[in-house]
Amino acid sequence: MRMPLERLRRAGRSPWWRGAAALLAGALPALAFPAPSLWWFAYVALVPWMLLARSAPTARRAALDSWLGGTGFMISVHHWLIPSLNVFIVVLAALLGLLWAPWGWLVRWMLGGAAAPARVAASLVVVPSGWLMAELVRSWQGLGGPWGLLGSSQWQFTPALRLASVGGVWLVSLLVVAVNTGAVALVVADSARTTAVAGVLACAALTAAVWVWAPRPETAGGTRVAVVQPGVTRQIKDRFNRSEALTRQLTGRHIDLVVWGESSVGHDLAGRPDLTARITRLSRQTGADILVNVDARRSDAPGIYKSSVLVGPKGLTGDRYDKMRLVPFGEYIPARSLLGWATSVGRAAAEDRRHGTHQVIMKLPGGLRVGPLICFESAFPDMGRQLTRDGSQLLVAQSSTSSFQHSWAPEQHASLAALRAAESGRPMVHATLTGMSAVYGPGGDQVGPRLGTGSSAAQVYDIPLAHGTTLYVRFGDWPVHGALAVLALLCAVEGLRSVRRPAPQPAGRPARRVHGSAGRPGR
Repeated sequence: MRMPLERLRRAGRSPWWRGAAALLAGALPALAFPAPSLWWFAYVALVPWMLLARSAPTARRAALDSWLGGTGFMISVHHWLIPSLNVFIVVLAALLGLLWAPWGWLVRWMLGGAAAPARVAASLVVVPSGWLMAELVRSWQGLGGPWGLLGSSQWQFTPALRLASVGGVWLVSLLVVAVNTGAVALVVADSARTTAVAGVLACAALTAAVWVWAPRPETAGGTRVAVVQPGVTRQIKDRFNRSEALTRQLTGRHIDLVVWGESSVGHDLAGRPDLTARITRLSRQTGADILVNVDARRSDAPGIYKSSVLVGPKGLTGDRYDKMRLVPFGEYIPARSLLGWATSVGRAAAEDRRHGTHQVIMKLPGGLRVGPLICFESAFPDMGRQLTRDGSQLLVAQSSTSSFQHSWAPEQHASLAALRAAESGRPMVHATLTGMSAVYGPGGDQVGPRLGTGSSAAQVYDIPLAHGTTLYVRFGDWPVHGALAVLALLCAVEGLRSVRRPAPQPAGRPARRVHGSAGRPGR
C-alpha cells in the first residue's frame, strides 16, 4: 500500500504531472456553462486550480501553474472553435492563459502556508479582484471578447440574475470566486475556518439583500415578436427562400416585429431591388416591420459589412446598424500582415469585414424602440447597457452559429441574452439562423419555448415590456472599479510595509550590545 502512495507523492512533485493537473483543473469550470449547464458547480470548480497554485513550491511555479490552468480554461470554453482554428487555438489559449499567471501568484501569496484569519478575510476580497482583472483584460474585443466569463455560467440561477441587475456579470463573477476562495480556506486554513464560513455566509447575505431591496423595472404593456429560424440550408438563396416561406405563415398573427437571423440576406438590399420588394411584400402581408441581417459588400461604401436592416410596408425604412465589434479571426484577422497565415490552418476570414461606428435605436410604427446587436456583440455587457440608456425598450440579437451546429456554442450563446436582459431590465430576443433561438423577459426569465438547433420554424412570442432602470444601467461597471481599488490598496499597503521593514543586518557582523549609563553591561 505504501508503494502506490509514494508513487503518487512523487508524481505530485513532478513538474510534468503538475502541469497536466493544472491544465485539467483549469478546464473544469467549463462544465458550469451550457451545454452541461451545471451552474452550481461553478461555486467549487476553481478549488482544484487554487489548491494547486497555493501549494506551489515557489511563486514562479504558482504563476506557471495558473498560466497552464488559464490555458486549459480558454481551450475548454472555446473548444467549439477547433474546427475553424485547428492548432492555432492552442496558441491563442496559451497567450490568453498568461492573464491568469498573476492570479495564481496572488492565490499562493494570500492562502499559502498557515494562513491567519485576517489574511483569509483579506483573500476573500483580494483573490476575486485578481480574477476579475484577468476577465476584464481578456474581454477586450481584440482578444476575443467576453465569451466564457465565469459569472455568465449563472444565467439559470435567478438570484444571480438579480445580482447582475445591480453590478452586471462582473458582480456575479466576484461572488462566485469569493465562494471558491472560502471553500479553499476551509480545506487548508485550520485556524481560519470560522472566517471562511463567515465569508461564504456574507456572500449569501449580500445576495439575499439584493433580492429584497434592489429596484426592479416595472412591467408595462407588451409586444408580439416573431422569430424566423430557417434551419440548415445549403445556399444563401435557399436560406432566403425558406425565411420568406416561414414569414408568410405569420399573416394575420397581429405581430409588431419579425426578426430574421444573422446573414439571412446575402446581398446588399440597396443594390437588389428585387429582394427588397419581396421583403416589403412580406411586411405588408404580416402587418409588421421585418428586421433582416445583411452580410454583403456594400454598394455605397467599400468592403463587406454585417448589418441589421429594417424593412417596412413601404420598403427600406432607412434604419440600419452596422456591426461594430467583429469576431477575431472569424470576421477579421488582427494584424493580418503578421497573423495572416491562420487562413492556411483553419477557416479564418479570407477578407476582413468592415465595422460600424455607433449603436442605433430603431423606432417601429407603433412606437416600440428596438436596440439591435449582431452575433457575439450580445456577450458585451456595455453594449446592452448603452442601448438601454439610449432608450431601447427591446434588445434584439441576430446570430447564426451555423458553423458550430453540433457543439456547445449555440446554447452558450443563447444563454448570454438572459444576462443582458437582467442587466438592462429590458427583454431580449436572440434570433438565429440554425442555432438556438430564445427570448428572455426584463428579469432574465425565459419567455416561451426555445427553438433548438434542429428547428426550422417561425415562433411568435408575447414579450412583456418594462420601464425604469436597473442599478447596473445607472452606475455601470462599478464592481470592476472596486476590484481595481482593492488591488491598488493592496499594493499601497505592501509598499508601505516594505519601506518600514528594518533593513537586514550585514552577514558576519554581530549586533552591538547595549550598555548601561555607567559603562557596565545593562541588565
